[in-house]
Amino acid sequence: MASTSSTASTNQGHIIKLKPEKFPTYESHLSSFRSSTSAAPAYKYDVFISFRGEDTRNGFTGHLYSFLNDQTGINTFIDDKELDRGKPISPELLQAIEDSRFSMVVFSENYAASSWCLDELVHILECIKPGKSIIPIFYDVDPSVVRQQSGTYAPAFAELEKKHPAEKVKKWRFALTAVANISGWHLKDRFAFSLPPPVSLKL
Repeated sequence: MASTSSTASTNQGHIIKLKPEKFPTYESHLSSFRSSTSAAPAYKYDVFISFRGEDTRNGFTGHLYSFLNDQTGINTFIDDKELDRGKPISPELLQAIEDSRFSMVVFSENYAASSWCLDELVHILECIKPGKSIIPIFYDVDPSVVRQQSGTYAPAFAELEKKHPAEKVKKWRFALTAVANISGWHLKDRFAFSLPPPVSLKL
């Protein structure tokens, strides 16, 4: 079994450090993903990935999708379209969230600047029921920033509060705090994402 914490480095980048006291191993989650097919046959997808496209689509999230869907055989949904600003979240995307056993939320530096991402997150939280799970991934952003909407999330919310009703903003804040309090993966270095051998994704 691979360790949940590593300090090794390579010429291409650094292996991500994980906090073993809080964050579970990759293998434990992958085992759950694999077993979900037989445990919950009603679900169309094993995993739904929520992410900010401009932050991680062509890097971390793209590699994560490739690893899960192509290399590991975990049926994974990812929205592959660049969305127009201001457009409401599509019914198809909402349905994909409902049809997924797991939701992986990739929190990145500019995640909170997207009302689309935040609407996705609210729906993910609203769909939680026995048999469904949320796994947050904190990519180059500290969990406390997400939890408290501080750091880069503070100015993002200052802008959102100018454009959206207070009740909607309140739902977004609640969803961020709630999901950031769930055990997940904290990736503190954007250069590499270490996965169980022999896979290591260099970003």
